[in-house]
Amino acid sequence: MRLSEVRGYGYHLTVAFAALVGGSFLTVGTADAQKKKAAGQQSAWVKLCERPTLKQAKKGGGETSTQKQICLTHHERLDGNTGMVIVSAAIRRVEGQKEPSLLVMVPLGMALPPGMKAAVYTKGQWARAQKKKKVADKELKPIALKYSLCHPAGCTAEIKVNEDVVKSMKTGGGLMVLALNATGSPVAFPIPLTGFTKAHDGKPVDNKVYSSARANLMSQIRQRMKARIAKRATGVQLPEPKKN
Repeated sequence: MRLSEVRGYGYHLTVAFAALVGGSFLTVGTADAQKKKAAGQQSAWVKLCERPTLKQAKKGGGETSTQKQICLTHHERLDGNTGMVIVSAAIRRVEGQKEPSLLVMVPLGMALPPGMKAAVYTKGQWARAQKKKKVADKELKPIALKYSLCHPAGCTAEIKVNEDVVKSMKTGGGLMVLALNATGSPVAFPIPLTGFTKAHDGKPVDNKVYSSARANLMSQIRQRMKARIAKRATGVQLPEPKKN
């Protein structure tokens, strides 16, 4: 599984899920329209934080409760026709832990034993990849991730990374994720890094506003699905009766 073999966008049904911070709503469009606007697309990264109560068992019995802040600088790309998550990625920081973690989720149907690989592309490398030009292996620093969890939305892999990876994401053009499907064929999931630095270093978005905006987006997608189904139903032509 070689990242240098990936040229351009390997998942043509994707639709960008732009998380517009500052109280704005999440947006999604058709695949063709989104591709045309990709160059000027607003940041698809958003920072979310929470302080959950974590419980740990004590040696002598009972348990202790502590609160730690957990922040995710998160990107999510959806299929605008179904609302399914095509790929998501995040840098997770947990209060008290020195190293952040890189998390990536891809759809079900991938081969789990090989895991996945990710590499941060410089802006120059990203521009070449978008033009379907080869990026040599020696130019990349691939990160190997092992799958840790699968659920109805997809399979997640994660790994602890050092600050150099985060710095490269801040100055890079994109994060290229490569997984193998069930037949062993590579599937590329390109993730633009536009807006990553601003989201990572800035204040978190209000979780309630984000959840409401995402729910609104999913409602729009469901309405579009219903409209397409209705259009197909009304457009069905019954076969003409056979002439005797």
